[in-house]
Amino acid sequence: MNDGKAKEQKDGIELEFDLDEPPQKVWRAISIPEFRENWLPKDALADPTPATITPGEEVRYSLRDDAPPFLESTVTFTIVPNATGGTRLRIIHELTDARLDRMAKTPANGNSPTLMLAA
Repeated sequence: MNDGKAKEQKDGIELEFDLDEPPQKVWRAISIPEFRENWLPKDALADPTPATITPGEEVRYSLRDDAPPFLESTVTFTIVPNATGGTRLRIIHELTDARLDRMAKTPANGNSPTLMLAA
């Protein structure tokens, strides 16, 4: 396996790795719950059932933080054969929480009442 490449996105991160293992083996590691549990525990998932799946190519899971503000996100794993007989694994982790859109659209000096916290 070589070092992965990372590319930052607006609301997430994209990683890409070239693995020595064949695509079938990598697919099992990302799609079979007993194998996936070793590196992506079901406690980190909002739902242990994949949100979407294209067999042998791509699987997407919904995640939810286990601490406030409990943000929701998705992680998508895409695999394709690489030139050396191994696998190119692409991981895209994106924030999808609808609350982020609302916060981004609310101006800092909006018309909502001031919230004061007791000291």
